[in-house]
Amino acid sequence: MTRTPPHLVTLVLLTALSVLTLNMFLPALPAMREAFGVSEAVMGRSISLYMLAAAVLQVLIGPLSDRVGRRPVILGLLVVYAVASVLCLLAENITLFLIARTGQAVAVGGSVLASAVVRDLYDGRVAAAKLSLIASAMAIAPMLAPMVGGVLETAFGWRSVFVTYGALGLGLLLWCARDLGETHTPGPGRRMEVAALLRARLFWAYVGVQALGVGTFFMFLTGAPFVAADVFGLNPAQIGIGLGSTTAGFILGAGASARLVQRVGPMRLILLGRVVPIAGLGVAFAYYAGGGALVWPLFLSTVTVGIGNGLSLANANAGALSVRPDLAGSASGFGGAIVLAVGAAHSWVTTAALSGRATADGLLSLMLATLVLALIAALAAAAWETSETGVSKPKTP
Repeated sequence: MTRTPPHLVTLVLLTALSVLTLNMFLPALPAMREAFGVSEAVMGRSISLYMLAAAVLQVLIGPLSDRVGRRPVILGLLVVYAVASVLCLLAENITLFLIARTGQAVAVGGSVLASAVVRDLYDGRVAAAKLSLIASAMAIAPMLAPMVGGVLETAFGWRSVFVTYGALGLGLLLWCARDLGETHTPGPGRRMEVAALLRARLFWAYVGVQALGVGTFFMFLTGAPFVAADVFGLNPAQIGIGLGSTTAGFILGAGASARLVQRVGPMRLILLGRVVPIAGLGVAFAYYAGGGALVWPLFLSTVTVGIGNGLSLANANAGALSVRPDLAGSASGFGGAIVLAVGAAHSWVTTAALSGRATADGLLSLMLATLVLALIAALAAAAWETSETGVSKPKTP
């Protein structure tokens, strides 16, 4: 097998593209609504259709890359992405725009296949360390992307956002054509044994850690604005600062994971990452259940959610990809789709539970319940990993 490893920055950029495509255009939605002459609900389909397509594509892209290789799939997706971005730019009616916008969902393949490439090239703790580095480098993208989109829309109009998307797609296509060699060679006649992967209880345990950790994050993003405004009277700017608490914690946790994983092992960090937020949110819940009225314990406690996810998510991802290293693409795709679906479900549950009766302890109780389930998944992964390999660490080929 010929391996020409890409630079780490290439994998970061591929991952960043999916994040930027999801939220950089959000500040331009009001202007786009007026330009197309549609309602907020119709304009909102540019988000819901994108996420639906992204979930479906993750299931398809991973197995396809296992069959034909990472490089041709990534290059093909970037071509589609660039074309879709140009069509969004040129669209004069909402129908064409929504079709093209849905086509941009191929950007999700960047994060799916970046993880698969890491697992192709590295084993066990080294793979976990590389994934943690990518995660820590990517943590600021969700904060910066809407800011960049807002500046572009204000200065040049909403179509400038899609000019930027098209330029990013074309630039990344040219860069990957030069830097990203093939890292996975299936071989003639090889069958995709996805069913075997989906029957592996260890795979589901690792994916459960990821999905429930991300679900807790979605619960916070969905519920905290209601609590902050209705209970504590915060304005939008203050709410925005508070919502950054989990991101700040994630940067700390992912950075610590990248430095520590090769020394202490991924499983210990996964378990620590599940315990830390339970302790942090538990203290805050007790405070509010006892009648506390200050806002800062809420956002201070949710820093621990970010720290816990930073410590555990990349390591759980490495574990899921290591269950069947020959099917790393499929594992990344199926796992990503499950995480996205569980996150969306948690958002819905939070909205339903807090609608008209948002309280700090109510939000924290929902998050704590999810965190306990995430800890159970982590404990199951630790037990099954040990029973199947004899050591508490991801398997290597």
